[in-house]
Amino acid sequence: MAGFSGITAGYLILSDRPCLVETGTSTSAPVVRDALHDLGVGPDDLATVVVTHIHLDHAGGVGDIARFFPSAEVVVHEKGARHLADPTRLMASARMVWGDRLDTLFGELSPTEASRIRALGDTGAIDLGNGRTLSSHYSPGHAKHHVGLIDSGTGDLYVGDAAGVYLPQTGDLRPATPPPDFDLDTALNSIALFQDLGPERLLFSHYGPVKEVQDTLDRSAEELRIWVDLTRQAKSEGMDLDHAIAMVRDRTRERYTALSADDETAEQFELLSGAPSNVAGILHWLDRVSP
Repeated sequence: MAGFSGITAGYLILSDRPCLVETGTSTSAPVVRDALHDLGVGPDDLATVVVTHIHLDHAGGVGDIARFFPSAEVVVHEKGARHLADPTRLMASARMVWGDRLDTLFGELSPTEASRIRALGDTGAIDLGNGRTLSSHYSPGHAKHHVGLIDSGTGDLYVGDAAGVYLPQTGDLRPATPPPDFDLDTALNSIALFQDLGPERLLFSHYGPVKEVQDTLDRSAEELRIWVDLTRQAKSEGMDLDHAIAMVRDRTRERYTALSADDETAEQFELLSGAPSNVAGILHWLDRVSP
């Protein structure tokens, strides 16, 4: 994505019914297709494509992957399903946010035939074959169409963005609190739900597996509270968005090794979990709960 490798993950579950968790962007869809082919998954072998939510860095490639693998069912939370079938509104909204950068960051989400989409409620299950399931759990703190997914065979929990963004190069963890759906209580409840599921590993979409489950989820909650407390302070002092962003960025800088590493690592970290998006999302929530 955006010229970086190792920035957004798709995970292939090589079960009796192969399943792809996350597609990445549409621009990376050919990379994903070729990687699956190299792992022995041909056009008619992939049974399921499931996304944790419909943001373009996770689901932007759904339409392309669905075309490359015509036998695969596409699974998504019910609040995101219509946008995969008709991405017009989603793409128009993304274009307003990103402008011309949209094409290089994410590309264009292509529509998927509605007949191939299965919409999940608050819980659901994906058949991985031979009695193995991928269970879906609604976790909407990051986005109202977000789910976490746990594999009954391995205990792996696919956390999407609900536990934040993890950078394996430095071990940094930073919240992801974009507008318009962020809600602190819901986000903390989602993390508590993940803890209750008792996973063996956390599989971050950004980026990679983490074995230190309890410590990482505790840190996810701590990061959320710190960013919210600082943004609330900025709001109480009457700061506009730009000054709030500058203050929160400055006050959290020392928490993240990536920001003092090389320029490319810092740029990658900021792209995945930028202070402008995070602070804007928290302010949007604060305006709703305490206008």
